Amino acid sequence: MTVPSGRRERKKAATRQKIADSALRLFLERGYDAVGIREVAAEADVAVTTLFSHFASKEALVFEQDEDFEKRLTQAVTRRAPHEPLIPALRHEIQALVRHCTADSAAPIWRMVDESPALRKYEESMRLRHAETLATAIADDPELSQTATASRTIARFVIDAYSLAREAADPEAAVDEIFRMIEAAWEVTCPSRRV
Repeated sequence: MTVPSGRRERKKAATRQKIADSALRLFLERGYDAVGIREVAAEADVAVTTLFSHFASKEALVFEQDEDFEKRLTQAVTRRAPHEPLIPALRHEIQALVRHCTADSAAPIWRMVDESPALRKYEESMRLRHAETLATAIADDPELSQTATASRTIARFVIDAYSLAREAADPEAAVDEIFRMIEAAWEVTCPSRRV
């Protein structure tokens, strides 16, 4: 998570983290569906309106690093050095996310997500949003000069790489295998450039 610089921003970030930690603790102890928003707010010692000023929905409490991940993916495109290849930069971000999400401490959270239709639906909509944001960043990069269709396709492949690798028996090997295919697809869209 990005560390805020000002005192007010740090306080807001600390409140947000306290809410997310309280929610996750309650969800894992009692089950996602058994815990209400008011209970999360009470556990975090904040008003319900404060909770909703930090999180748009109950589902968002589970995916509290969603915005940070989306920002990191976009920055993998926009903050590349001139002529730095795109696909390795995206691969680096996906590898980091897969490592984070396949750590032993994350297993109970993913079991909870897998058991909840609401969380699975939210995760799917989140992935689609990430793919669209990433596609826009790719399409807007003049050095890459890709069509909207090519940008959206590569972005979807990258986002799906995370999901597929997270579920694989060997996540690191899965990232390697998937990104070889993504690199091949990228080369088809820009044969005059290296990946």
